[in-house]
Amino acid sequence: MITGSPIPFPTMRRFLAALALALLLTPLGSAQHTHALPRSTPEQQGVSSSAILDFVESADQTVDTLNSFILVRHGKIIAEGWWAPYDAQTPHVLYSLSKSFTSTAVGLAIAEGKLSLDDEVLKAFPEDAPADPSANLKAMRVRDLLRMSAGNDSEAPLWPDDNSFPKERLTKIFLAHPVPFKPGTRFLYNSPATYMLSAMVQKVTGQNVNDFLRPRLFEPLGIRDPLWLQSAQGTSFGAFGLSLRTEDIAHFGQMYLQKGMWNGKQLIPAAWVEEATKVQTSNGSSPNSDWDQGYGYQFWRSRHNTYRGDGAFGQFCMVLPEQDAVVAITSGTAEMQSVMKLVWDKLLPAIQAKALPEDPTGRRKLHDRLAGLNIHMPQGERTSPAAAKVSGSWFQFPDNDRGIQAISLDFDSRSPVLSVRTAGGESRMPIGIGSWQKSESAFSNGIDKLLDGVSPHPPVAASGAWTASDTFTIKLVAYETPYYSLLKLKFHGDKLIFDSEYNVSFNQRKLPQLIGTQK
Repeated sequence: MITGSPIPFPTMRRFLAALALALLLTPLGSAQHTHALPRSTPEQQGVSSSAILDFVESADQTVDTLNSFILVRHGKIIAEGWWAPYDAQTPHVLYSLSKSFTSTAVGLAIAEGKLSLDDEVLKAFPEDAPADPSANLKAMRVRDLLRMSAGNDSEAPLWPDDNSFPKERLTKIFLAHPVPFKPGTRFLYNSPATYMLSAMVQKVTGQNVNDFLRPRLFEPLGIRDPLWLQSAQGTSFGAFGLSLRTEDIAHFGQMYLQKGMWNGKQLIPAAWVEEATKVQTSNGSSPNSDWDQGYGYQFWRSRHNTYRGDGAFGQFCMVLPEQDAVVAITSGTAEMQSVMKLVWDKLLPAIQAKALPEDPTGRRKLHDRLAGLNIHMPQGERTSPAAAKVSGSWFQFPDNDRGIQAISLDFDSRSPVLSVRTAGGESRMPIGIGSWQKSESAFSNGIDKLLDGVSPHPPVAASGAWTASDTFTIKLVAYETPYYSLLKLKFHGDKLIFDSEYNVSFNQRKLPQLIGTQK
């Protein structure tokens, strides 16, 4: 029991106000272990909270869609947010951002004396060499693969459009592909070339890239259980296939910003960082395009004297050396340049050389906005007169390429439930109204087929609303990936007209319409 004189109410009120202000100004989420980056307020690191809020608001309005965002300044995380159902702990598919990690493995293998920039590619795989290799193929070296100037005029067919990876050794397929140009003379963005780098690292170290990097990079950076897809030969795909958390991306970028240093230890040689992130190949001349600023060793040069690793649909590790800053972003957008433009327009001008006066009001607004981020949900009514007429009924579809046999919606539960019958069985998925409901191994509307084998049953989250009196619309987000699918279920008499599309895709986005009949 605490004894003593009672504190006058005005004094107590001032004390509580001061305590609230102190808590607001205290960096949130301080490091829980030595791997994590410390947190700080934006103003302490020379960035205004209001400018970051403007970036977030603009992204929310103009980009479809940002999934996550972390801003690091002077080695401290000053802003971080995830658009629900995405979250901090769930790994995200990186696509070609994986290439920058493969480049790092090459640099480490070179530092350990197991590989050289001038090693000839063909000599590493004599068992896969064509009978009469061309002079250009013989001249192809590790440095040519790294800088995307292998001499090909098209990508070798290592992964067909139907996502069925061949059982034949991919190294053999690559070496059989024509090399019409002298290596080092022509830029071609070439994912199979990155696979060859991964295969070469495995050849000289006896470990695939994922295992090779685990003690050398992943564990020191605090990257837990990295998942990297492999070919039938057990080789990490290298060019893609890696999934990491957003903060893992930020750690990787910060380590590169620090010239390979992390927690006082040189993880990769500073000389490799310098070479990998400078222009090694010219790839265009437009001053307004972030794809025309030159290419390094599996890193892109960007405008404003910056560099980045990036992946399809907006997976970014952006390093800003002059500003001592890193931006990590995951997203699901077809307009990747629009994401970078927002960084240049909104964040870059806001980064100041010195600390700024604290702004408790601005920081509170930013904190609340970041805490309440959501992927845009379908907007409409919670129910409709049509709900009672169709609830629990099955609508059967003629045979179709998507394998969907029947669909039923149950509106009598606490939240709607979508049931789908396919040749593989029946799945049930709860749907949030004004919220997200997560499901494991639920109907993904074909998103699993977009993922190149990442997951046969990606976890999904669903939100829905009656967007018209006869139409129930569902947004289905595969929250380990950039993908969502929009499902429109229109009820017309005894018919169900089913339209759907993806936000992004390497192929078609809009799927063929299906029409089912009520049974």
